[in-house]
Amino acid sequence: MAETTDTRGAHRGPSGRHLLESEVDQLVQTIQDFADPSQEWRRLFSELLGTFFLVLVAAGGGMMGQAFPDTISRSAAVVAPGLMVLAIILFMGRVSGAHLNPAVSVAFALRGDFPWRRVPAYVVVQLAGAALAAWFLQAVIGVSATFGSNYPAAGYSAWAAFWMEVVLTLGLVSVILGTASGAQNLGIVGAFGVGAYIALAGLWGSPISGTSMNPARTFGPDLLGRDFSEYWVYVAGPLVGAALAVGFAFVLRGAGGGRAGSGAAQGALFTAPQRPEKA
Repeated sequence: MAETTDTRGAHRGPSGRHLLESEVDQLVQTIQDFADPSQEWRRLFSELLGTFFLVLVAAGGGMMGQAFPDTISRSAAVVAPGLMVLAIILFMGRVSGAHLNPAVSVAFALRGDFPWRRVPAYVVVQLAGAALAAWFLQAVIGVSATFGSNYPAAGYSAWAAFWMEVVLTLGLVSVILGTASGAQNLGIVGAFGVGAYIALAGLWGSPISGTSMNPARTFGPDLLGRDFSEYWVYVAGPLVGAALAVGFAFVLRGAGGGRAGSGAAQGALFTAPQRPEKA
């Protein structure tokens, strides 16, 4: 039987199976985009912009509360970052993976879903985005950025805050890795899972450590407020929690997140010119 072509550009072979060229090209392009260095500036800008918006809300709650007393409750202040992360993942997660957090970048690299060589640049722009957000808030609101940072609660040691950050980040990164693995990669549903976890963790965990779970989120306000007195808690805690989450993910699912995990970690830009369809 001769090969024929249907109106959708698909080829029907002797077996009668269809090979849709557009789908194959899309898959190939996705894999190429992962490693395309010419697209890296888009990913880095995405991480800078996303982290800026995250810290704008996360640090802004405390700073607005200081400038306008009795206007922002603790519940609102801790739920807002979860909603912002949900929005960021939905609107640009496919560009950079929407890590927004050095601990997440390290976790994806540890699991093999993200190249280690790209981690330093991601971390630098995440820290820069956080610093820009803190600078903007301090300049506009007119209160110290320290009111938007994270510190151990009065009467609690730095070690208590450290262990809280470890456990909270373990949960966060477990949700991220779990919703970026194989059949559990549910697309936009994963964004709701991550956003909901951040809000839930803040509702019960924020009184002791502030529920940072993110070295960049705390770096920005500390830099502008010139107070790094307890910053080690918010670097070591999230990184240890992220490493533990990778270990737990290995126990649950084995090594790596598969093609779905790589796609979630690295983004899928589809920005290169597509090959013209055959007539």
